[in-house]
Amino acid sequence: MNKKNKILIGAGVVLLAGVIGTGLYMQRGKGEEKSTELAYVTSVSSMDPSSQVQRLAGVVEPQKTWEIQKNAEREVKEILVEVGSEVDVGTALFVYDTETLEADLQQAQLDLERADTDMENLRSQIAQLEKEKKSASEDDQFSYTTQIQTAQMDLKKSEYERKSKEVEISQIHEKIANSSVTSDLQGVVKSINEGNEIDPYSGNSQAFMTILATGVYRVKGKVNEQNIGAVQEGARAIIRSRVDETKTWTGTFTAVDTENREGNNTNMMYGGSSDSGEMMSSSYPFYINLDTSDGLMLGQHVYIENDTGMEEKEGIWLDEGFIMEVDKQPCVWVENKDGKLEKRDVTLGEHDENLFQYQIKSGLKVNDYIAFPQEFLKEGMKTTHEEIPVGNAETMPADGEMPEGSQDLPEAVDGADEGNSVPLDGENQGGELEGNFTEGEAGTEGSDGAATASPEGEAQ
Repeated sequence: MNKKNKILIGAGVVLLAGVIGTGLYMQRGKGEEKSTELAYVTSVSSMDPSSQVQRLAGVVEPQKTWEIQKNAEREVKEILVEVGSEVDVGTALFVYDTETLEADLQQAQLDLERADTDMENLRSQIAQLEKEKKSASEDDQFSYTTQIQTAQMDLKKSEYERKSKEVEISQIHEKIANSSVTSDLQGVVKSINEGNEIDPYSGNSQAFMTILATGVYRVKGKVNEQNIGAVQEGARAIIRSRVDETKTWTGTFTAVDTENREGNNTNMMYGGSSDSGEMMSSSYPFYINLDTSDGLMLGQHVYIENDTGMEEKEGIWLDEGFIMEVDKQPCVWVENKDGKLEKRDVTLGEHDENLFQYQIKSGLKVNDYIAFPQEFLKEGMKTTHEEIPVGNAETMPADGEMPEGSQDLPEAVDGADEGNSVPLDGENQGGELEGNFTEGEAGTEGSDGAATASPEGEAQ
């Protein structure tokens, strides 16, 4: 292989890489004589800036939540509401069992009466001992003194027991009076936990009943270690309805509550990918304080987006570069139902001079696929949705094919003159290559059969 042939092969490799980069893929298998031209097409929907916005899942909840903890020493006799029930201030929620309390009250009252009897007996005993002491001999004085002091100590003990019983009776009366638990706010019963008092995920105690206040709402979302950076305290947020995406609300992000980690990650990010590592990570809550909650419903599921300040546009908008013959009959290259290119006329609307985009009023749908205009495109050309990576060994021509993973040209054949070898590292040897070349240009073959090449990207 002479020097000119080597240069032509190198220039062809560079040219092929450039062509692939602009959307044309020459698919040619080993031993095949024909090649298939494929035009790369991309979806219209992927060009919408809003489709690139990361979305988080959220749920509408009240600004205030009341968690009612059950008295662990008492049993619930009856629950008077159910999940979803609307309650007002003073509405009875559940009633504790008072049977045990009433039995304890009776026992405490008996103990109180016994203490009164003991105190009366001790006072009488002390009075009798003091009377006898006055007439007792000097030898018996010490014995009477000891008996009187013992009786006085027993009296003080009985007085203390009586006061304790009075407090106990008062507490029992209060518990019986408060056996019916009523609501402190107007709201809706969110949950009732009649089973586990301990959260199996966090290990924390669970509320027996949760009441959500009605009125002013906020939106709760969750993030994990992978996407926690998507939430910045004080940043503006857009809340979007999952049913009708034209309905939106605005608000402000709060800080992520990293102190309340949740072991089960139920967070999903919309517009991004999820892997097993993300699904196994812990999640942390954050909130959106809404500017207004008009039109939102308690418990409604919504999308949460960062407010980038970009004005939302209606309809389809395309970059100018995709539209041909703007001043005559505007048209675009579109993939038809048979997977082939066709020119399709479109009707243009407004023009965004800042973003260099045209509004497409008719002729295209969001689910259409289009190609960027190139000279080599033609109607009937087959299309592909897969981008072909430059330098893929499978895309190299069959003839003169380079070894897999190598970017060097084949060595010169035995007996070739050293002066005819391709120069390395951009050196100009033998005077065969003339002229200066712009960095990054693909080499082309001149009219006289000689090849021009560029220092960057040339075949080595």
